[in-house]
Amino acid sequence: MPFIDANGTRFNHQIDGPPRAPVVVLSNSLGTTLSMWNSQVPSLSQKFRVLRYDMRGHGLTTVTPGPYTIEGLARDVVDLLDVLQIERAHFCGISVGGALGQWLGVNASNRFESLTLSNTAARIGTVDGWNARIKTVREGGMASVADAVVSRWFTDGFVKKSPEVVEATRQMLLSTPPEGYVATCAALREMDQRETVARISVRTLVIAGAHDVVTTPVDASFLVDRIRVAQYVELNAAHLSNIEDAEAFTAALMNFLTQ
Repeated sequence: MPFIDANGTRFNHQIDGPPRAPVVVLSNSLGTTLSMWNSQVPSLSQKFRVLRYDMRGHGLTTVTPGPYTIEGLARDVVDLLDVLQIERAHFCGISVGGALGQWLGVNASNRFESLTLSNTAARIGTVDGWNARIKTVREGGMASVADAVVSRWFTDGFVKKSPEVVEATRQMLLSTPPEGYVATCAALREMDQRETVARISVRTLVIAGAHDVVTTPVDASFLVDRIRVAQYVELNAAHLSNIEDAEAFTAALMNFLTQ
């Protein structure tokens, strides 16, 4: 069944790969769905059992009342593992998914074999910036921010080279429930993990996009400098590096997971 109840919410999820293989959890970015990982699943599912899910308030998962918190969204991951009877897993999250990974690495390290934190930061954006985006979406819906968001997701070169991929990702954003999007923006607005990430002891891979203006390579270096078990990979991409530089992203992730 694609739906599962966890932490008081009905989650849309998908599992691929051999039943007895090690589990990898993939956690998506703000304004996307589990389909953002389509390019990674064919390779990952050869050696791993891949668990994808729509984050609370996104995709086909229930939109619960906001605002959300990073802790609450991260606890959703642990509860999903509990319901699915998965004792330990690898975790890979991008953007807000990577923010959840930071919280999990500090507060639920016993449940994870490794963390991959992609295109993320210990502190993302500013309070004023998030408040402005929340106001815009409340007044004008998802279409009111789509152009600005997509322009940060991909480089101009990729937009020209792969317009169909960009448009499919744009449609994910447009179909995101505004209430869920705003509630997750509030979680990011309140997030500041700069003082806690040094407590992560789980083996970690930090992935950055060389052209990412949302969570820059400088932000990634902050994480690498403080997580003593961290490795670093920089890709030729903007914010959604697993889509823009999919082959290199998948190769880096597979190499890290099989070390």
